[in-house]
Amino acid sequence: MAMRKRAFDLTVALIGLVVTSPVVLGAAIAVKLDSPGPAFYSGRRAGRDGRPFRIHKLRTMRPGAGPSVTAGDDPRITPVGRFLRRTKIDELPQLLNVVKGEMSLVGPRPEDPDLVALYTPEQRRLLSVRPGITGPAALEFADEEALLSGGDGERRYVDEVMPRKLALELAYADKATFTSDLGILMRTAALVARRPAFHANAGTRT
Repeated sequence: MAMRKRAFDLTVALIGLVVTSPVVLGAAIAVKLDSPGPAFYSGRRAGRDGRPFRIHKLRTMRPGAGPSVTAGDDPRITPVGRFLRRTKIDELPQLLNVVKGEMSLVGPRPEDPDLVALYTPEQRRLLSVRPGITGPAALEFADEEALLSGGDGERRYVDEVMPRKLALELAYADKATFTSDLGILMRTAALVARRPAFHANAGTRT
């Protein structure tokens, strides 16, 4: 399955980069006009076997924003950033991570190394799997910001949300097939298509 999945990832990611390049370019210009700072964000993540890499996204927060966990009403998120987060356009540059072999289209969402340091030995089994742009936890917690609103979002993420997400990711890793990955991709596309572009409490994790 590994070779088949990698070939599929590479093909789809290359096509995706070409097809979405006008959208990414337009979004990058909007980011630059909306607030000072770079158009793109490059954050530390732990990849397969714990190897660190830089995840690529369009910048949705003010430069030097700090903690990687954000709540729905986080003032660090820019106006354009809220739109990009709701539509998931900010994640399109991750297709480059897929081409480079650092990520897959489907897999566990990569975490900041500081959060990975908190994993239990069982949870660290996820590091044997290439992280993905989408996955079961990304679908289940598509509106994660609602759970983190109300103060101390980072602590509640670590204590409550992260363990639930990791349990879903471990279950996926134990039973993943090419067919199940296709199903997750279709569910992700359907979810993005029906999400409103704006929401009163918009916000997600960086």
